[in-house]
Amino acid sequence: MNTILKWLLNIFKQKESFKIAEQNPMKKFLIVGLGNIGADYVNTRHNIGFKILNHFAKEENLSFETQKLGDITTFKLKGRTFLLLKPSTYMNLSGKAIKYWMIKENIPLDNLLVIADDLNLPFGALRIKTKGSDGGHNGLKDTQNVLQTNKYNRFRFGISDQFSKGRQVDYVLGKWTTEEQKNLPERLDKAVEIIKSFGLAGVKNTMNTFNGK
Repeated sequence: MNTILKWLLNIFKQKESFKIAEQNPMKKFLIVGLGNIGADYVNTRHNIGFKILNHFAKEENLSFETQKLGDITTFKLKGRTFLLLKPSTYMNLSGKAIKYWMIKENIPLDNLLVIADDLNLPFGALRIKTKGSDGGHNGLKDTQNVLQTNKYNRFRFGISDQFSKGRQVDYVLGKWTTEEQKNLPERLDKAVEIIKSFGLAGVKNTMNTFNGK
């Protein structure tokens, strides 16, 4: 009888240890690409967050699944789990989807990376920061409001500011030029490297390695 009880106790302990391992938030990362849903926005500058995650999924043969507040897929690498999220809330309500998935997957703020376009950077420039203002970006503004902090990791992809006065909205929601389209593949490859580095090497090492590259 004692032998059977010990055997059952060992099985119980093993199951509990597996649960703890699965729930360990330090090994799980939420990577959010900001954008707007719908065919009209697919190849626009404002949707670079979606484009980067789509490129990541294509490179790793991943498929997105439509779930609550967004399309999501999972990628595992060297003991880390990357949850790639494309919010379906439209840009202005991005924070709602981000907070929902952070809570649902028990992901700490330090393990969040939000990808967005940035008018203040030259085309293709890549910048990772651990805090900062929203810079007039509605997706980052809502994220900051919902999370109640500006201290979260963001990955900014430069789209430049080559637009005439009063044409900012048209430019941001406009499509890439022929020259930009030619240079995008290499930049997208680099963006995927940044995401993987964020989970494997940490945000500070990633900043040192990729900022300005």
